[in-house]
Amino acid sequence: MDKVLLHSCCAPCSVYCIDTLRGEGIEPTSLWFNPNIHPYQEYKARRDTLLSYGESIGVTVNVLEDYGLREFVKAVAGDIGHRCAHCYTIRLGTAAKYASEHGFEAFTSSLLISPYQNHELLKAVGEQMGRQYGVTFLYRDFRPGFREGQAKARELGLYMQKYCGCIFSEEDRYAKQIAKDKEKFGE
Repeated sequence: MDKVLLHSCCAPCSVYCIDTLRGEGIEPTSLWFNPNIHPYQEYKARRDTLLSYGESIGVTVNVLEDYGLREFVKAVAGDIGHRCAHCYTIRLGTAAKYASEHGFEAFTSSLLISPYQNHELLKAVGEQMGRQYGVTFLYRDFRPGFREGQAKARELGLYMQKYCGCIFSEEDRYAKQIAKDKEKFGE
């Protein structure tokens, strides 16, 4: 495959994915589209780090600017527990549409590296979006390289986030502390 679009959630997760694809003789183009990431300073830090990283390694990064706090919260507010399905659909659907409209043969996502994501759901949504937009979903299980990619990202001094991206995943990150505070201070 000559033209592959890599939906990138952030630079650290993209490191191993790009290295792997290049190892297969594929030169990916990265796409930034992540309206789920909040707050804005987190969104900006991840976007800007991806842009700098792409430039440093010669990977084109296309940006679809959409800080979508209100739209994302409205979409998931009724079922926060299943927010990831919406998140995968909007991001992979946009990536598939972009790939189709810009002459890419296939698309994939750096989300496939995370052991914290619902991998089977990601794969199913990617395949569905590929069919919908007439472009191949290039499935790769990048998870075995997660630690290696994160280590390389640290060596490169890339900004390393502490949660998936949405404001609810940040709350999950602090769940133990929130419970301790609630116990300490009461309701």
